[in-house]
Amino acid sequence: MPQPSPQTLTDQMRELGYGIVNPIGQALHRLGIHPDTITIIGCGLVLLACVPIALGNSPLGGALLLLALPCDVLDGAVARAMQRKGKFGAVLDSSLDRYADGFIFAALSYTFAVQGRFGWFLAAQAALLGTFMVSYLRARADGVGVTAKIGLLSRMERSVIIIPMLLFPALLEPGVVILAVGTNFTSLQRLWFVYRTLKDRGE
Repeated sequence: MPQPSPQTLTDQMRELGYGIVNPIGQALHRLGIHPDTITIIGCGLVLLACVPIALGNSPLGGALLLLALPCDVLDGAVARAMQRKGKFGAVLDSSLDRYADGFIFAALSYTFAVQGRFGWFLAAQAALLGTFMVSYLRARADGVGVTAKIGLLSRMERSVIIIPMLLFPALLEPGVVILAVGTNFTSLQRLWFVYRTLKDRGE
């Protein structure tokens, strides 16, 4: 029997927020706003936020990222309101989430590089690699019939770290270290979970 996958903080917050965001999603749907539009706007806001981050103004970048956060939940709420059946929206959302992750860590890597802080540049790159691997392992596990939504730093947890570390410069370096270590640890957690699940199945 496959092992049940524990809920991440992302899943728990999504369920808790349904009562709040679903009525907003219904209102936006009545206004004719498409969920893909919200997804694209959210990614655009992240890209905009990364400009001041790359230029060394992380508090402004963090404030702009706060504006992008609602888009992460409102696109799904509008999709539920319109009873969307197609699967493209989920693919678009996941793809642009990866772009958003890349933008943030590219901006951090750039600002460390221009400051000549190459150790921190490498730490930001390690965080980027770990972040991508967390998402990749979940997608790859789905391909072998395992739901690997587990681990220390899923998307919501990463946001809880990224926003404060940008808003408060004293937290920037500790935040990068936590992300570099935590995302790669989460990747190993997911890999181990898939291994144990497939082994229990005899696969």
